[in-house]
Amino acid sequence: MLTVHTADAVHGAADAAADSVAVDGAAVVAIGPYEELTAAHPAARVRRWSGLITPGLLNARAPALLEAAYHPDPREADELGTEPLTGAALTALGMDETRWGASARRGLQRMLRHGTTAVRGPFARPAVRTAVARSGLHVHAPAPAAGPVVADPLSAVPEPTGLDPLASVPDPAEAFAVPLTVGGPADLAVFAVADMAELAAAGAGSCVATVLGGRLVFRRG
Repeated sequence: MLTVHTADAVHGAADAAADSVAVDGAAVVAIGPYEELTAAHPAARVRRWSGLITPGLLNARAPALLEAAYHPDPREADELGTEPLTGAALTALGMDETRWGASARRGLQRMLRHGTTAVRGPFARPAVRTAVARSGLHVHAPAPAAGPVVADPLSAVPEPTGLDPLASVPDPAEAFAVPLTVGGPADLAVFAVADMAELAAAGAGSCVATVLGGRLVFRRG
Protein backbone atom coordinates (compact mmCIF):
# COMPACT_ATOMS: atom_id res chain seq x y z
CA MET A 1 0.00 0.00 0.00
CA LEU A 2 1.33 3.42 -0.92
CA THR A 3 1.96 5.59 2.14
CA VAL A 4 2.78 9.29 2.45
CA HIS A 5 4.87 10.19 5.49
CA THR A 6 4.52 13.88 6.22
CA ALA A 7 6.27 16.03 8.83
CA ASP A 8 7.59 19.59 9.11
CA ALA A 9 10.50 19.10 6.71
CA VAL A 10 12.53 16.50 4.82
CA HIS A 11 16.29 16.67 5.13
CA GLY A 12 18.21 16.86 1.86
CA ALA A 13 15.19 17.23 -0.42
CA ALA A 14 15.83 19.06 -3.69
CA ASP A 15 12.64 21.05 -3.14
CA ALA A 16 13.03 23.30 -0.10
CA ALA A 17 9.27 23.12 0.42
CA ALA A 18 9.30 19.32 0.68
CA ASP A 19 7.74 18.02 3.85
CA SER A 20 6.62 14.56 2.74
CA VAL A 21 7.91 11.25 1.40
CA ALA A 22 5.76 8.75 -0.49
CA VAL A 23 6.74 5.10 -0.28
CA ASP A 24 5.36 2.13 -2.15
CA GLY A 25 6.49 -1.20 -0.82
CA ALA A 26 10.18 -0.96 -0.01
CA ALA A 27 10.93 2.00 -2.30
CA VAL A 28 10.61 5.78 -2.16
CA VAL A 29 8.43 6.92 -5.07
CA ALA A 30 8.21 10.68 -4.44
CA ILE A 31 9.57 13.47 -2.25
CA GLY A 32 7.89 16.85 -2.14
CA PRO A 33 5.23 19.07 -0.59
CA TYR A 34 2.32 17.29 1.06
CA GLU A 35 -0.29 18.87 -1.21
CA GLU A 36 1.50 17.68 -4.36
CA LEU A 37 2.06 14.14 -3.14
CA THR A 38 -1.47 13.59 -1.89
CA ALA A 39 -2.92 15.12 -5.07
CA ALA A 40 -0.85 12.69 -7.13
CA HIS A 41 -1.74 9.76 -4.87
CA PRO A 42 -5.24 10.46 -3.48
CA ALA A 43 -5.72 6.90 -2.25
CA ALA A 44 -2.48 6.83 -0.26
CA ARG A 45 -2.47 6.20 3.46
CA VAL A 46 -1.08 9.23 5.33
CA ARG A 47 1.11 9.07 8.41
CA ARG A 48 1.58 12.43 10.10
CA TRP A 49 4.62 13.20 12.21
CA SER A 50 5.98 16.26 13.94
CA GLY A 51 9.61 16.99 13.21
CA LEU A 52 12.23 16.18 10.59
CA ILE A 53 12.22 13.23 8.18
CA THR A 54 15.70 11.93 7.36
CA PRO A 55 17.26 8.79 5.92
CA GLY A 56 17.65 5.94 8.41
CA LEU A 57 20.86 5.79 10.43
CA LEU A 58 23.79 3.37 10.20
CA ASN A 59 24.98 2.01 13.53
CA ALA A 60 28.68 1.40 12.98
CA ARG A 61 29.15 -0.01 16.49
CA ALA A 62 26.63 -2.81 16.22
CA PRO A 63 29.16 -5.63 16.81
CA ALA A 64 30.14 -4.09 20.14
CA LEU A 65 26.54 -3.47 21.12
CA LEU A 66 25.38 -6.96 20.23
CA GLU A 67 28.42 -9.16 20.86
CA ALA A 68 30.15 -7.45 23.79
CA ALA A 69 27.10 -6.38 25.80
CA TYR A 70 24.06 -8.04 27.34
CA HIS A 71 20.71 -6.28 26.98
CA PRO A 72 18.64 -7.36 30.00
CA ASP A 73 15.14 -8.68 29.65
CA PRO A 74 12.63 -6.29 31.30
CA ARG A 75 11.82 -9.13 33.69
CA GLU A 76 15.45 -8.99 34.88
CA ALA A 77 15.34 -5.26 35.62
CA ASP A 78 15.20 -5.67 39.40
CA GLU A 79 18.32 -7.84 39.36
CA LEU A 80 20.31 -6.52 36.40
CA GLY A 81 18.93 -3.06 35.71
CA THR A 82 17.94 -1.87 32.27
CA GLU A 83 21.22 -0.73 30.71
CA PRO A 84 23.55 -3.00 28.67
CA LEU A 85 25.99 -4.99 30.79
CA THR A 86 29.65 -5.25 29.81
CA GLY A 87 32.97 -6.26 31.31
CA ALA A 88 32.89 -8.20 34.58
CA ALA A 89 29.11 -7.93 34.85
CA LEU A 90 28.76 -9.57 31.45
CA THR A 91 31.29 -12.30 32.27
CA ALA A 92 29.41 -13.15 35.46
CA LEU A 93 26.29 -14.04 33.45
CA GLY A 94 27.89 -17.13 31.88
CA MET A 95 26.36 -16.39 28.47
CA ASP A 96 25.39 -19.14 26.03
CA GLU A 97 24.17 -18.90 22.42
CA THR A 98 20.50 -18.89 23.41
CA ARG A 99 21.01 -15.97 25.76
CA TRP A 100 23.16 -14.11 23.22
CA GLY A 101 20.38 -14.44 20.66
CA ALA A 102 17.72 -13.10 23.02
CA SER A 103 19.98 -10.23 24.08
CA ALA A 104 20.69 -9.36 20.45
CA ARG A 105 16.99 -9.22 19.62
CA ARG A 106 16.42 -6.76 22.46
CA GLY A 107 19.46 -4.73 21.40
CA LEU A 108 18.18 -4.54 17.84
CA GLN A 109 14.82 -3.25 19.08
CA ARG A 110 16.65 -0.53 20.98
CA MET A 111 18.51 0.40 17.80
CA LEU A 112 15.23 0.77 15.92
CA ARG A 113 14.12 3.21 18.61
CA HIS A 114 17.13 5.33 17.67
CA GLY A 115 16.31 5.59 13.96
CA THR A 116 18.68 2.82 12.91
CA THR A 117 17.93 1.01 9.64
CA ALA A 118 21.38 -0.45 8.95
CA VAL A 119 24.29 -1.85 10.91
CA ARG A 120 27.94 -2.38 10.11
CA GLY A 121 29.19 -5.94 10.49
CA PRO A 122 30.64 -8.46 10.71
CA PHE A 123 29.05 -10.55 13.46
CA ALA A 124 30.97 -13.53 14.79
CA ARG A 125 28.38 -15.14 17.05
CA PRO A 126 25.92 -17.40 15.15
CA ALA A 127 22.97 -16.43 17.38
CA VAL A 128 23.66 -12.75 16.81
CA ARG A 129 23.98 -13.21 13.05
CA THR A 130 20.60 -14.95 13.02
CA ALA A 131 18.98 -12.18 15.07
CA VAL A 132 20.35 -9.49 12.77
CA ALA A 133 19.23 -11.36 9.65
CA ARG A 134 15.71 -11.77 11.00
CA SER A 135 15.48 -8.12 12.07
CA GLY A 136 15.46 -6.91 8.46
CA LEU A 137 18.17 -4.34 9.18
CA HIS A 138 20.61 -3.89 6.32
CA VAL A 139 24.14 -5.08 7.02
CA HIS A 140 26.97 -2.95 5.63
CA ALA A 141 30.53 -4.13 5.14
CA PRO A 142 32.99 -3.36 7.93
CA ALA A 143 34.95 -0.14 7.80
CA PRO A 144 38.56 -0.41 6.58
CA ALA A 145 40.69 -1.98 9.29
CA ALA A 146 42.80 0.49 11.23
CA GLY A 147 45.09 -2.19 12.64
CA PRO A 148 46.26 -5.79 12.15
CA VAL A 149 43.76 -8.55 11.42
CA VAL A 150 43.15 -10.77 14.46
CA ALA A 151 42.41 -14.47 14.46
CA ASP A 152 39.48 -14.22 16.88
CA PRO A 153 37.07 -11.44 15.79
CA LEU A 154 35.36 -11.38 19.20
CA SER A 155 38.63 -10.55 20.96
CA ALA A 156 38.80 -7.29 18.96
CA VAL A 157 35.25 -6.10 19.62
CA PRO A 158 35.44 -2.88 21.68
CA GLU A 159 33.09 -2.25 24.55
CA PRO A 160 29.89 -0.51 23.48
CA THR A 161 29.68 3.24 23.95
CA GLY A 162 25.97 3.83 23.40
CA LEU A 163 23.08 3.25 21.04
CA ASP A 164 23.19 6.69 19.41
CA PRO A 165 24.83 6.51 15.94
CA LEU A 166 25.13 10.31 15.99
CA ALA A 167 27.32 10.39 19.09
CA SER A 168 30.54 9.49 17.28
CA VAL A 169 30.24 11.73 14.19
CA PRO A 170 30.71 15.51 13.96
CA ASP A 171 27.88 15.89 11.43
CA PRO A 172 24.63 13.90 11.73
CA ALA A 173 24.58 13.44 7.95
CA GLU A 174 27.66 11.21 8.28
CA ALA A 175 25.52 8.65 10.11
CA PHE A 176 22.91 8.26 7.37
CA ALA A 177 22.91 4.74 5.95
CA VAL A 178 22.03 5.78 2.37
CA PRO A 179 20.75 8.99 0.76
CA LEU A 180 17.01 9.58 0.68
CA THR A 181 16.19 9.58 -3.04
CA VAL A 182 13.32 8.70 -5.34
CA GLY A 183 13.80 5.08 -6.33
CA GLY A 184 15.94 4.43 -3.27
CA PRO A 185 15.08 2.27 -0.26
CA ALA A 186 12.19 3.37 1.93
CA ASP A 187 14.34 3.50 5.07
CA LEU A 188 13.38 6.60 7.04
CA ALA A 189 13.73 8.08 10.49
CA VAL A 190 11.67 10.90 11.96
CA PHE A 191 13.13 13.01 14.75
CA ALA A 192 11.40 15.51 17.02
CA VAL A 193 13.65 18.36 15.88
CA ALA A 194 13.37 21.25 13.46
CA ASP A 195 16.67 20.88 11.61
CA MET A 196 20.04 19.16 11.52
CA ALA A 197 21.54 21.47 14.13
CA GLU A 198 18.84 20.48 16.59
CA LEU A 199 19.33 16.83 15.66
CA ALA A 200 23.05 17.08 16.45
CA ALA A 201 22.21 18.54 19.85
CA ALA A 202 19.31 16.22 20.69
CA GLY A 203 20.81 12.98 19.39
CA ALA A 204 19.07 9.92 18.00
CA GLY A 205 17.10 9.48 21.21
CA SER A 206 14.78 12.12 19.74
CA CYS A 207 13.52 9.56 17.20
CA VAL A 208 9.74 9.33 17.04
CA ALA A 209 9.43 6.84 14.16
CA THR A 210 11.53 4.43 12.12
CA VAL A 211 10.53 3.03 8.73
CA LEU A 212 12.47 0.04 7.42
CA GLY A 213 11.80 -1.23 3.93
CA GLY A 214 8.57 0.74 3.89
CA ARG A 215 7.34 -0.84 7.16
CA LEU A 216 6.77 1.19 10.30
CA VAL A 217 8.94 -0.70 12.78
CA PHE A 218 9.02 1.84 15.58
CA ARG A 219 6.61 4.53 16.71
CA ARG A 220 7.04 6.43 19.94
CA GLY A 221 3.85 6.28 21.95
